[in-house]
Amino acid sequence: MKDWNNIKTRDSWEIFKIMGEFVEGFETMSRIGPCVSIFGSARTKPENKYYKIAEEVAYLLTQQKFGVITGGGPGIMEAGNKGAQRGGGKSVGLNIVLPFEQEANPYIDNDKIINFDYFFVRKVMFIKYAQGFIVLPGGFGTLDEMFEALTLIQTEKSGKFPVILIGRDFWSGLIDWIKNTLLEEEHNISPEDLDLIKIVDSAEEAVNHISDYYKNHHLKPNF
Repeated sequence: MKDWNNIKTRDSWEIFKIMGEFVEGFETMSRIGPCVSIFGSARTKPENKYYKIAEEVAYLLTQQKFGVITGGGPGIMEAGNKGAQRGGGKSVGLNIVLPFEQEANPYIDNDKIINFDYFFVRKVMFIKYAQGFIVLPGGFGTLDEMFEALTLIQTEKSGKFPVILIGRDFWSGLIDWIKNTLLEEEHNISPEDLDLIKIVDSAEEAVNHISDYYKNHHLKPNF
């Protein structure tokens, strides 16, 4: 039988490790300035069209004076950091320590890479210090990050900021389900919640939407 008292003790000490990740994240990220978070699959290869779009998105963002935040790994994340570096902008990587993946990609600024053990701490950094989310095709992790952002905006736990999905072919099935099931059949969301999401097909459309949004809104931390 497990010694539950020892487990409770370990859990208590783990609080300090969690606090340490928050402190390091806040200390580093608070100095970076306006950024956009780019999400997508770690498995996307450089020859894939979405890798190329992610790189172009990041490059164009730097030309609008935004830094780029990614999850720090391969695939779409690598493309985002690569584009930011090519554009001479700030290239931030919030890397997660996993048993099977991932190593930080080589396009992150040396002073802007942070390694996390806890997904929930990492997600706070993605949202608190980003003025927009650009989401490319990905898996469970990408969906988790996207819905976390939408939930915080919907519940007004964070300020409103653009959430842009790139790739109508990829996202249309999910959006149809949200409209036809969540909204129409079960009324689990409100019609105005659909306005939180913008779907585009190109890097230019995504960056233009963020640029247009901030012509009428102040740049500031989201919560």
